[in-house]
Amino acid sequence: MTEEIVKSALSKVLYPGFTKDIVTFGFVNNIVIDGNDVSFTVEITSSAPEVAQQISDDANKELKAIGALNVTCNVKAPQMPRESSSHGKNIAPQVKNFLMVSSGKGGVGKSTTSVNIAIALAAQGKKVGLLDADIYGPNIPRMMGIDDVKPEVNGNKVLPIKAYGIEVMSMGSLMEPGQSLIWRGAMIMKAIEQFLRDILWSELDVLVIDMPPGTGDAQLTLAQSVPVTVGLTVTTPQGVSLDDSRRSLDMFRKLNIPIAGIIENMSGFIAPDTGVEYDIFGKGTSQPMADEFDTKIIAEIPIEPSIRTGGDEGKPITFVNPSSETSKRYIAAAESIWASIEEINANGGVDNKGVQPTTAPGVSACSTAAAPKQEAPKDESCGTGCGCH
Repeated sequence: MTEEIVKSALSKVLYPGFTKDIVTFGFVNNIVIDGNDVSFTVEITSSAPEVAQQISDDANKELKAIGALNVTCNVKAPQMPRESSSHGKNIAPQVKNFLMVSSGKGGVGKSTTSVNIAIALAAQGKKVGLLDADIYGPNIPRMMGIDDVKPEVNGNKVLPIKAYGIEVMSMGSLMEPGQSLIWRGAMIMKAIEQFLRDILWSELDVLVIDMPPGTGDAQLTLAQSVPVTVGLTVTTPQGVSLDDSRRSLDMFRKLNIPIAGIIENMSGFIAPDTGVEYDIFGKGTSQPMADEFDTKIIAEIPIEPSIRTGGDEGKPITFVNPSSETSKRYIAAAESIWASIEEINANGGVDNKGVQPTTAPGVSACSTAAAPKQEAPKDESCGTGCGCH
């Protein structure tokens, strides 16, 4: 009996729900052989006891088939999810906290912010997931260096990809490169729900969610599906960006999502040759907006060439150069966000009951069965919140 023979037998043990075995997944370690007695450890991502039991049973069967007398299979699984302080609907209960990263418009560096905040949180010892919910423009795979990696898929269950110590999932990891999605709102809403329900996230301290720009179906669906612990708005110093960022902050307020703060991106410029910071596009212009919404600017991230190259090459600056000025600012922002999360949970958590749909399934908010008939002026909403005008 050798380690190679043991691994060969265990390679016949499929991870429940997948077509890949526990050896290929890299879950098997600490193999000890004493004559015909075999012991080993399997570290799995699921906290479900039935998964651990099936792996143990199948491993015993395969090893005894090759002559092992006594088999000791130590399955290490995450603890069952603990009840959080948040309330309301939660279709991903194994995730303790949800961070929604939003912006009023595209092109402000929201995805770059999501990646580096996630890595900074992981560097603080948190178990972190990163969900790229920007369905139409998924950039996270490239930024995390996994643009050529496909997740394991079996039916409607998917195991997240691991990169830089973070669990990652993106529509970009499920599509062919360059493929476009021409989807209506209902399909976007379904996709968001599946990203939360059908991805095998482990027990995470926080799931960072990179949202599409704007304040539409994806944002509302997320808020109705899970109790979002905090929201983070990303903006740039220009007035046109601030106008849209106000809408993002107003959305948080209307969806009862506590605001963790504002990150002002492209705030100043750090010259790569001298390290001198110049104010070329404005800086600190977000402060009046922060005051208006009773929040704060938690970071002013400068324009720095290494941020762009790191994103293009899949080498986030917070990971590859944590001592840089930009990385220090991301790390400080992550510390501020986590402090907000702890404070919110200490005060009873969040509740998404107030943003749940009020119409019966299959009934339009415009229907007379769901709302009283009312005359609406031309080009104005019917008043039921359906968005029909």
